[in-house]
Amino acid sequence: MNVTQKILSSHLTSGKLERNTEISIRIDQTLTQDSTGTMAYLQFEAMGISRVRTEKSMAYIDHNTLQTGFENADDHKYITTVAKKHGVYLSKPGNGICHQVQLERVGVPGKTLLGSDSHTPTCGALGMIAIGAGGLDVAVAMGGGAYYLSCPGVVNVHLTGELQKGVAAKDVILELLRRLTVKGGVGKVMEYTGPGVATLSIPERATIANMGAELGATTSVFPSDEKTHGFLQAQGREQDFSPLCADPDASYDETVEINLTALEPMVALPHMPDNVKTVKEAGAIKVDQVCIGSCTNSSYQDMMRVAAILKGKTIHPDVSLVIAPGSRQVLSMLSANGALHDMINSGARICETACGFCIGMGQSPATNGVSVRTNNRNFFGRSGTKSAGIYLVSCETAAATALAGYLADPRALDVDLSVDIPSLFDYNDNLIMAPASVEEAEAVEVVRGPNIKPFPQAQALSETLSGKLLLKMEDNITTDHIMPSDSSLLPFRSNVPKLSEHCLAPVDPTFPSRAKAAGGGFLLAGQNYGQGSSREHAALVPLYLKVRGVLAKSFARIHCANLINNGILPLEFISEADYDRFDQEDELRLNDVRQLIAEGAEEIPVEDVTKGFTVNLRLHVTDRQRQMLLAGGLINMQKGR
Repeated sequence: MNVTQKILSSHLTSGKLERNTEISIRIDQTLTQDSTGTMAYLQFEAMGISRVRTEKSMAYIDHNTLQTGFENADDHKYITTVAKKHGVYLSKPGNGICHQVQLERVGVPGKTLLGSDSHTPTCGALGMIAIGAGGLDVAVAMGGGAYYLSCPGVVNVHLTGELQKGVAAKDVILELLRRLTVKGGVGKVMEYTGPGVATLSIPERATIANMGAELGATTSVFPSDEKTHGFLQAQGREQDFSPLCADPDASYDETVEINLTALEPMVALPHMPDNVKTVKEAGAIKVDQVCIGSCTNSSYQDMMRVAAILKGKTIHPDVSLVIAPGSRQVLSMLSANGALHDMINSGARICETACGFCIGMGQSPATNGVSVRTNNRNFFGRSGTKSAGIYLVSCETAAATALAGYLADPRALDVDLSVDIPSLFDYNDNLIMAPASVEEAEAVEVVRGPNIKPFPQAQALSETLSGKLLLKMEDNITTDHIMPSDSSLLPFRSNVPKLSEHCLAPVDPTFPSRAKAAGGGFLLAGQNYGQGSSREHAALVPLYLKVRGVLAKSFARIHCANLINNGILPLEFISEADYDRFDQEDELRLNDVRQLIAEGAEEIPVEDVTKGFTVNLRLHVTDRQRQMLLAGGLINMQKGR
């Protein structure tokens, strides 16, 4: 077996490892963050389970750290108290980005991890099956429930050679995105093999696994080998190590060959992570801002290479450079060894160890600005400035660019970029709070501020659905389009009524008011609808607005699951040409839809009452998901049991 099959088979609770069939797996660890966590814990409480049943569940506060009002602080108090009461470990603000800290202090080879953040696959660098999911799926896992998924295919990404000076792990995943696109990993696990793997450190593997999310992959995984052992030993966690690699005769569904030696610095141009060219092809683009950090590129190794490039130099006078180390451990070590001094002396601004600029939480570029960043997504408007151009690069390219003032190739620098992984990291877990004991938990009061509102729940599916086609959209609509996530809206992650005022506003500012006036209806979309973040709000807010179904050419994995979890029908065009027959404001009707779904129909007739035609759309769901849709979502189905 390959690594993916070994971990899945050892955690299988139902089904067989046959591609595209439904399986369920036992979850060992969970993580939430404060953007998605409030809703996940509200849903966990609604299940009536007193204590989590995983080996370890973590709650991180790393997204909503810009506290311009009471809302974020109130959410943090809620997360702090609900975690303490129900057996969840809390990583306090300032301790670092969830994926970086999980990698450093929590992840264990061979285990499963489910997180309410799409970049949870970062821990695949340790040899874990780590999957991003909606908050409700994570809440169920915290309660001891299995996680259900379509059994993925496994792609062998066979690495040979070795990265050359100035070429980084970020360039590996950008090259994969260039070849495969943002849809290339859908329904697949990217498993890394070959002699090139041994040349990559755990932080480098983490960068690659992290951005597998941009391929649409279920997850990404590396073997657990001597590099893994050395990393865990340096974190004081040698007892967590176990070797895990593919069998010599392991088979795969596909193979992609990458010669690391032949790679060169890459850049993703606006506004998609797969709009990739080499830095040389892109040319010397003048730059206004450089941002270094995020869960993709904020490790000790990344930061040390940045410091080496900046040491003794001054950033270009036209450039604003901000640097955000990924964890308190990294920041502390940079402070102790003088690297932080080198960064500051170059003119860099040091930001909090948090998600920050990646999610539009501060550092929005100027109007029409060009911002070169080391994070993982450059979706339109995500930075907080709609007119800005966001370019994604490695830390080495970003630092070289900050000095030059234009997009620059770091291979031209006369700098030693070799960084050894420390034999012992300066780890300190005093900002990870243990939960109350079972005996103490009864006395813990869960604190709910006025910004925390009840989450919407669907009703059981009606026999017939009807309503207007509220919005017609193009391909690659992201969860940032569906439910924007900038600094002005993140504080309302536990307030769905407030968020509903902004749903799909980047596509059409009139949508929220029209949807409310119409009393709900349907959405129409192109390819890859709902790509990007795992945020469940992109389903919960349409549910609140009484959206009954989404007609699309195709769906992103997590968002499709979130729609079903919340009782919203995801219908796919059998013939993509039928997409063009529908127009916004058409009146639609789905007759006998409850009976059809209950009888196992795989095609649902959709009548366009306005134009007088009917087309069949595909309902690609499992038997379990059918029951979920009939019940009006996962929570209703759970209660029915």
